[in-house]
Amino acid sequence: MVQNMDDFTHFNDQGRAKMVDVGEKDPSRREATAGARVLVSAETFERIRTGGMKKGDVLTVAQVAGIMGAKRTPDLIPMCHPVQVDGIDMKLWLDESRYSVEIEATVSCAGRTGVEMEALTAVSTAALTVYDMCKAIQKDIVISDIRLLRKTGGVHGDFKREEA
Repeated sequence: MVQNMDDFTHFNDQGRAKMVDVGEKDPSRREATAGARVLVSAETFERIRTGGMKKGDVLTVAQVAGIMGAKRTPDLIPMCHPVQVDGIDMKLWLDESRYSVEIEATVSCAGRTGVEMEALTAVSTAALTVYDMCKAIQKDIVISDIRLLRKTGGVHGDFKREEA
């Protein structure tokens, strides 16, 4: 059921998509951290751990890909503003209990809009890169748990995900 069109920020008075005007907002310090998980088999996990993938060092390549993804977010997400990103910190580590690659990205800026989408795009791009680098030996890799972990700044305030 459609609500009042005034409740939607990304539609104009004709009901067509628009990019929200953030020009009147004051710049503020903003930061967002997102996470993702890539589940692999024991064999794939061991090859990642020991550097046995033919395409190279999976974690290093995925880290660089995540940074590149964050920087290209407005090219991929239609209503996403180009943001002058101040920093991107990617962390990738192996979780042997799950046979997973754990991915975290923190993006920061001083701007008029947040960087949640940049952080989410960073972890998604890194996860897809892990998949790409490992797909030759395993087809049933699972990318999961792409989520915003925390954010600071902006009119909507701070957010911190409570994880089990």
